[in-house]
Amino acid sequence: MSNLVDRIPDFPQRCLDHAAGAWGSSFDHPFVRALVDGSLDSDKFKFYQMQDARYLEAIADAFVRIGTRCADPDDKLWFTEAATRALRTERSLHLHYGDRLGYGPEDLRSLELTPTNRAYQNHMLERTQRGTRLEALAAVAPCPWLYRELGAEIWDELGGAVADDHPYADWIRRYADPDPDETMDLDKLLGRLDRWAQGQSEDACGRAMEAFRTSVRYEWMFWDQAWTRQAWPV
Repeated sequence: MSNLVDRIPDFPQRCLDHAAGAWGSSFDHPFVRALVDGSLDSDKFKFYQMQDARYLEAIADAFVRIGTRCADPDDKLWFTEAATRALRTERSLHLHYGDRLGYGPEDLRSLELTPTNRAYQNHMLERTQRGTRLEALAAVAPCPWLYRELGAEIWDELGGAVADDHPYADWIRRYADPDPDETMDLDKLLGRLDRWAQGQSEDACGRAMEAFRTSVRYEWMFWDQAWTRQAWPV
């Protein structure tokens, strides 16, 4: 694993260990492998980008909901800013590719969510409403954490550079080496996850770890729904 944080705290490491098999599967998914080598079909990438844009609206909602459950003003501000980053920074990448692939804001608004996308969104938002604050944060943590790890691993695999004519160069650069002012601060995210776990019972921690693993599984399924261009069966 790449060294993207100063040190993985105890409870986030427990979450990672609990989801280890599912976590590693994302790195080997054929969608990801084809994205890295540039052979990914542009229609599949478009499918992914459009679904991802709608997913990010939901994770922004989740961050806001978690913020409302925080008594510390610094925590409230951090989650508010996390929601803003999800909508502003990530949205700019989606619209950038929209110009190239032929979709715009209206197309995103009218998009039908895949079964996987809807289920993943519902899982996160349900945990922010019905779960503990620890469960809620555990449910949203895999997305920013896994993408940073994935981006860093791809960057290393490509030798620390990506050719300008690579069809997905902008995507790779965004997640491999993003502007520190515009990305999720993993140290702070994982630090909060660890701090909120302190003093909690093993049962409470176990539920949070399971929420984390469920989201990690959905991350793999998100690649897969784009690879297969998933549709509702009926």
